[in-house]
Amino acid sequence: MTIDDLQKANEETRSVWDANAAFWDEKMGEGNDFVNTLQWPAILRLLDPKPGQHILDIATGNGLTARRLAALGAQVAAFDFSGELIKLAQKKPNPETRIAYSVLDATDESALLALGSRTFDAALCNMALFDMANIEPLFRSLPKILKVGGAFVFTLTHPAFNNASCVHVAEEIDDQGEIKLTYSVKISRYITPLHTHGLAIRGQPKAQLYFERPLQDYFNLGFQNGFFVDGFEERCFPPGMPQKNPLSWGGNFSEIPPVLVVRLRSGGG
Repeated sequence: MTIDDLQKANEETRSVWDANAAFWDEKMGEGNDFVNTLQWPAILRLLDPKPGQHILDIATGNGLTARRLAALGAQVAAFDFSGELIKLAQKKPNPETRIAYSVLDATDESALLALGSRTFDAALCNMALFDMANIEPLFRSLPKILKVGGAFVFTLTHPAFNNASCVHVAEEIDDQGEIKLTYSVKISRYITPLHTHGLAIRGQPKAQLYFERPLQDYFNLGFQNGFFVDGFEERCFPPGMPQKNPLSWGGNFSEIPPVLVVRLRSGGG
């Protein structure tokens, strides 16, 4: 994509998130199964937030993760480029006023650097990098605004198993005389970056743009900016976990991870 294409895609994405903000806030609330079962336990392990730490919550949305971090005693600077989402976040509880919200675009390198040199002990980006048209400014900026040795934890829908080409499949097999249902996913593309429209939650007012990238793009961009990987989890739903739809993500797909969580560690920049 050209610079103009990236800017247009970024503005479309901002407009969509403004339009979807109220719907998203109502449906997501303080967390769904993906947040509570897959994302948050791994975030706690890899981010390891401590009272008094300064943590940057990137693309905070309705402030769900910011509130959880603040409740653990962290001082949280939380931002999103959707002004409508930030308005909703600001209406919710702010534990001991530890959260400072702002409207900021994660693709704006100068705005990111203005957050301060070596300001943050850690940074979190929960389920948002694939919503960003251009992640290079963020990866360039983070080593400068994180303290040396600071952690950057991000979560993604698993690029290899949970992308726009993913088809959920249920099949019957004869397993040594017993008829069983097996559940799988069929993937037809992965390696080539793709931007496409999709729905994060069924019924949302507008389809959003997804910017899908293979894992090598995230890791190599981190390496180029002085990060190294020292934490990685692929997250699956536990077997037998109830689900409303047998073909939605849940216990029927307990061997296939729909989410991954990565910790990059900064060596300075």
